[in-house]
Amino acid sequence: MTIGTTGTADEPPLFGPGSQFATFFDDPRWALAVIRATVLEAAHPQIGAALVDNSTFVAHPWRRLRNTFLSMRRMFGSDPAVREREAARLNRLHARMSGSDSRGRAYDAMDREVRAWVVATLFESAVTMCRLSGQPLDQDTMERMYAEYRAYLAALDGDAGELPEDLHDFWRYFDRVVVDELENTEAVRIILYRLFDHLPAPALLDGAPTLWAAGRAVAGPLLGAITVASLPEPYRRRAGLPEMPGAPTLMQGAYLAAGLARFLPEGWINAESIIDALSLSPGSDDPRARTVAALRARMKRASALLRLLTPLGDADLRPDPAPSAGTGEARRSAEAFFRQVLDQTGDGHLDWPDLAAMARELSTRLDLDEPEETRLYDAFAAWWRELQAALDTDGDGRVSADEYAAAVPSLAGPALIRVAEVLFDATDRDGSGSIDADEYRALFRTAFHRDLTVTDGAYGRSAFVGDFVSFMSGRRTSTPYDPLLADA
Repeated sequence: MTIGTTGTADEPPLFGPGSQFATFFDDPRWALAVIRATVLEAAHPQIGAALVDNSTFVAHPWRRLRNTFLSMRRMFGSDPAVREREAARLNRLHARMSGSDSRGRAYDAMDREVRAWVVATLFESAVTMCRLSGQPLDQDTMERMYAEYRAYLAALDGDAGELPEDLHDFWRYFDRVVVDELENTEAVRIILYRLFDHLPAPALLDGAPTLWAAGRAVAGPLLGAITVASLPEPYRRRAGLPEMPGAPTLMQGAYLAAGLARFLPEGWINAESIIDALSLSPGSDDPRARTVAALRARMKRASALLRLLTPLGDADLRPDPAPSAGTGEARRSAEAFFRQVLDQTGDGHLDWPDLAAMARELSTRLDLDEPEETRLYDAFAAWWRELQAALDTDGDGRVSADEYAAAVPSLAGPALIRVAEVLFDATDRDGSGSIDADEYRALFRTAFHRDLTVTDGAYGRSAFVGDFVSFMSGRRTSTPYDPLLADA
């Protein structure tokens, strides 16, 4: 089997609307398959260590979901230029991730074998989701889909040599890795036993914590049980993962129920629209926000009713907060700012991976080219050195919440101003010294669903820098930046 980007006259293309991947993109079963694949990725020691050290999936899982979704859509799209650009962006991102795990074993996100395993888990989980939902793939379809995933790996690595060319050899490769290399890593435990049970609400449901906590208390453990039951039995046994009684039946039922979506009219389920809707925050001026606002009002009433019926509950079952006046100027406590904005990886400390995650998110949302992206990362690195010198009083190489709270003003130093200036230059495409309406739309409308309200329709450097520095130093919340760096 050879790797190509287009199919023959008798075969569908490897990328684009006619590909096998495209048929799964809006399939509800795909959500279950991606969760399963993520656990299998995290079970690889190198990937698990990289996730724990660098990923924002704990603190900002919905943002991570959105970014992964958009990246795969670009990579499997029909436009080779878009695919090449996205592959280059992913390679730059991964090249910045290396280190060692808690046992001193090195990891490198550019390791070709590791990257091949990521692709392998996606393919195998797609095959498994079809089998578990009672719609197993025939051999020809499976062969075509495997060719698509090898082409995806080739777009990243230049070739797909780390994955067996023959599908029969792939299954032997997959079984060997499962038996010989996968572990019950910290990342796996976080996903199965922390993330599912403490999943933060998406922006859509952020104003109804009671309702979200009640639903999560039921759905979280069930989703964990379904995921564990779907994992390869040799890995479950080796990792010592407990299986809830009746979990296999529950898993089968979940996949079968999700598979019934094939009987819905085409277009009724659109994954991109669903993810975008979940990302809409209360202050968004997106045209869809009016519908979302009405839905939020109904959910808040349901949340209030649930509170009346729940006299005793856990800490999450607290009164729903009333909307705050003057959201753009509202102050956020030091503790909340540290947790919601600075601690991007959710490990309770501020260190370089947190600031790297901010740079990565800004670069991704703005689709920066390599020179601009490098300038932004360098500016964030300088800010981290400044913060470390000012706030790391115990010299452990990171900043605790207490160290941060004791020296909040130190956040707004020269290096942070430089970060804002680099971001301004990346947005000021014509070099005029101000951001006009079109440039602002490229920054906030396209990326964050926000519109510009300024005099004369322009946003000067000093105003832009002042707003960004005020937000990043914790002085006030920001309607534009909260969805980028604070919303889950």
